[in-house]
Amino acid sequence: MENLLDLYTDYLISSFGQTSATGLSRLLDNAIEHDQFTRLLANSDFSGKSLWQAAKPVVREHQSENACLIFDDCVIEKAYTDENDLICWHWDHSKRRNIKGINLLSAFYHTQKNSSSEILRIPVSIETISKPIRFCDLKTKKEKRKSVVSKNELMLKMIAQAIANGLIFKYILADSWFASVENMTYIKKKKKIFIFDMQSNRLAAISAEDRRKGRWTRIDKLEIPDNKPVKVWLKDLSFPVLMTKQLFTNKDQTTGYRFLVSNDLSLTDDQFTTIYKKRWSVEEYHKSLKQNASIAKSPTRTVKTQTNHLYASIMAYIKLEKLKLINKMNHFAMKTKIYQQALKTAFKELAILKQTAYA
Repeated sequence: MENLLDLYTDYLISSFGQTSATGLSRLLDNAIEHDQFTRLLANSDFSGKSLWQAAKPVVREHQSENACLIFDDCVIEKAYTDENDLICWHWDHSKRRNIKGINLLSAFYHTQKNSSSEILRIPVSIETISKPIRFCDLKTKKEKRKSVVSKNELMLKMIAQAIANGLIFKYILADSWFASVENMTYIKKKKKIFIFDMQSNRLAAISAEDRRKGRWTRIDKLEIPDNKPVKVWLKDLSFPVLMTKQLFTNKDQTTGYRFLVSNDLSLTDDQFTTIYKKRWSVEEYHKSLKQNASIAKSPTRTVKTQTNHLYASIMAYIKLEKLKLINKMNHFAMKTKIYQQALKTAFKELAILKQTAYA
């Protein structure tokens, strides 16, 4: 099975269109029947343990005390695949609309052993957001779905598993979706440092007296200076946090404020920015999964085969990350090199066909 999985992940990296068991078999000149790859996806039990075993060797080699564990989710669009518990409608915060597809939550590890070493950016755990519970929306009278467990509950489970696996890290980074009181309390209890983005309507008190008297203010209404961290008390949180208010400019040149909080009360604004900036590497991971590892390009039809293909795509990403460290090329550069070689082969094949036609 390992040999079949190795071939299948190579195929996912090498492909530029739809991927299928039949397509891989043809690529191998039918040396391996397509049924073997079909059974690989239908009968395998790929899981978080399988993913960790694939990532573990390179993680152990590059792990560092100041590493970050980053949490984020993405929606892998599957507009033309039949709906089921896995492929259904999810809110995509990047596109600000509901999208039909697979909602993937990742625990993404960002580490650099020393200043001269390559940065390793690799998933160490994933969860798919299944929605098996169906209900009728009273307002729209339409059927909807919901999950048994929330993303925040899954995040806490993944943190616990990372610690149990002996993963070395210091920081946990996430956007405002994961900045719940429960998550902050749990992370502090585990002696880790969080840096979270915050929704502007979160309530806080600027002093212990305001907190004691219940004088809560929206954080975007607090009179605090830009880029100067201050200690605040968030509503319902039992300990103070450090918050920094940062002005940012969007691509369309509009501006807005970002509020970052941490349980490390010694952070400077520059440290807030430098550490939290690492969170954006997860966006490149999502992009690479879609463009370089064929995660959305399988015609699989059952939850089992769809899930196994998804795991295989993430293992293909891990393979790319290992190759990046060896070849000193990023995923997209390697994919371009593969494409150029494929184009050269196609060009030569066309020349042969033309010679035959004109002979």
